[in-house]
Amino acid sequence: MDQFLINGGQRLRGSLTVNGSKNAALPIMAASILTEGETVLKGVPNLDDVQTLCHLLKQLGVNATRDAEGDLRLKVEDEMNCHAEYDLVRRMRASVCVMGPLLAKRRQARVALPGGCNIGDRPVNLHLQGLKALGADVELVSGDIHLKAKKLRGAEVFLGGPFGSTVLGTANVMMAATLAEGATVIEGAACEPEVIDLADYLNACGARIIGQGTTRIKIEGVSELHGSEHTVIPDRIEAGTLMIAVAITNGDAVISNCRVDHLLAVVDRLRAVGVIVEKKADGTQVSSSRRLEPITVTTQPYPGFPTDLQAQIMALLCLADGNSIITEKIFPDRFVHVAELNRMGAKLRKEGPVVLVEGVKRLVGAPVMASDLRASAALVLAALIAKGQTRISRVYHIDRGYESIEKRLNAVGADIKRVQE
Repeated sequence: MDQFLINGGQRLRGSLTVNGSKNAALPIMAASILTEGETVLKGVPNLDDVQTLCHLLKQLGVNATRDAEGDLRLKVEDEMNCHAEYDLVRRMRASVCVMGPLLAKRRQARVALPGGCNIGDRPVNLHLQGLKALGADVELVSGDIHLKAKKLRGAEVFLGGPFGSTVLGTANVMMAATLAEGATVIEGAACEPEVIDLADYLNACGARIIGQGTTRIKIEGVSELHGSEHTVIPDRIEAGTLMIAVAITNGDAVISNCRVDHLLAVVDRLRAVGVIVEKKADGTQVSSSRRLEPITVTTQPYPGFPTDLQAQIMALLCLADGNSIITEKIFPDRFVHVAELNRMGAKLRKEGPVVLVEGVKRLVGAPVMASDLRASAALVLAALIAKGQTRISRVYHIDRGYESIEKRLNAVGADIKRVQE
């Protein structure tokens, strides 16, 4: 098992490039199950989660290969298997996004209850509620969700939940509805850019979807979909992580392939802290003042501050000159990184879904353990500025969402070594 050894205190300077979005690519890859012919996806990052879904798609009869240019080519060759087995699904929660396409195209789906990061309860009841509204019969069989439908029919579906809408649930219902008979209206739909990207891909394949990016999406069912070529949007979570990496080291870097319009809430909070974010001809320039202001941060569904950047901004606020408050409204238990940051000298106190951050003068290197994808990123950020050396174990978590993060940060001045435990 790999570890990171990080010697802190190096300022990041130079140029960084944001990769394609993992969270956009995975549902689009699953949507290829719906299509006849070949799909070519450009900009898909080379991540463990992408490889896991490729393996799952191959089990489901989809040929998934990368060509010489790095593009991902997907083509359905066998429609017999409809079972997404536990051995693969347990590794990644996003595997559940094959449920809607399998049901719509093959009239049944058997999908193991999903795994993924340890960030709190994330039930799939809204997914099932939406698919049942389209005509699916649902039962639990030996730990698998088994769905069947002789025919899917359009319906009005509400996907609002206690912590906002569901991104993957919106994706599953939208994908299933593309081949349903008649019109489907999704109320309380997720508005994230990743949902828009999926809808754009499906429309390029012949679907009839309008309203993506709003809380009301309408889908007119069609009889079939064809393959298409599509470029995945840049990863807004990676972009935000790189911005915070530059800021926490008091660095100065230009970040290219960065969609600032997908990060307005993040940029607002960073500027409130004292981070300078400016659009340039060659990208987005990020730098920061030596004094960081304390702020309040509340995670919300898009376009609010994303839960996937909560841990990273917490690392930054550990060094603010005063007390900050972070409230988690999407996954109230998503605070496993708090104890590890405290091991590095932070002063964090958790009170329910709120963390009180008392700024400190410095962080210190320590052995810490990554517990989930975004917590791993937060520990890397903290280690970049900590005095001395930090050893981060279980970095396979970070490999799920950040491609060669140590090489890319080292190229702009970091000191990170990947070693065997």
